[in-house]
Amino acid sequence: MGAGICNAIAGGGSLLSFPALLATGLPPVTATVTNSVSVWPGYLGGAAALRKRLDEHRTLVPGLILTGVAGATGGVIALLAAPPKVFAALVPYLILAATALFAAQPLVSRKLSEHGADSRIRLFAGVFLGAAYGAYFNGGMGIVLLTALALGIDASITRLNGLKSLLTLTVSSTAVIAVALFGPVQWSAVAVLAPACLLGGVVGARIADRLRPGAFRAVVIVFGVGAGTAMLLS
Repeated sequence: MGAGICNAIAGGGSLLSFPALLATGLPPVTATVTNSVSVWPGYLGGAAALRKRLDEHRTLVPGLILTGVAGATGGVIALLAAPPKVFAALVPYLILAATALFAAQPLVSRKLSEHGADSRIRLFAGVFLGAAYGAYFNGGMGIVLLTALALGIDASITRLNGLKSLLTLTVSSTAVIAVALFGPVQWSAVAVLAPACLLGGVVGARIADRLRPGAFRAVVIVFGVGAGTAMLLS
């Protein structure tokens, strides 16, 4: 539920839900594919709520979706084809990197909002890599994709949020289909986590204007650093 609230307020909810799944004893690969399936309803709701913000960049949508699907496919193949011990070794660093990017997101957003050059190559390359990262490890995917969009499109972060939501839904949907068919999803955990994330998203949307995002961001950062450090030391 905390992950759903976090996604509604500031993003980065997987930095809560993924370590929570690890704490129940799930192996890292099982935990990440289970998390991907569980948080999908939240991405659907976000994309639906922001669909009107796609109008300004409607011509880019088909290409970005195809790029997102291609990158996500590569990320899922890398996740499922590589030995589980490879992912287990990378997880602490992925958590810490995603946490660092989450912590720096306000500064990054301000800097990128001042960026003026439109670069299609940089845009599609960044979206491809962001989608591959998101399908491989969900934590911080929205922040990574928003950064890629802002590097390639001359528009404010707010106006890019619709595209970001569409891409997170695209990447998540691609990953969910693949891992549901071929991945070791723990469906009993999905039955608990998915409704909780959805409820948290509803609650988070209602309290977003009342809760200081900075306070919630600090909690997520502490949790992410603690989880990543604990895994490094284990």
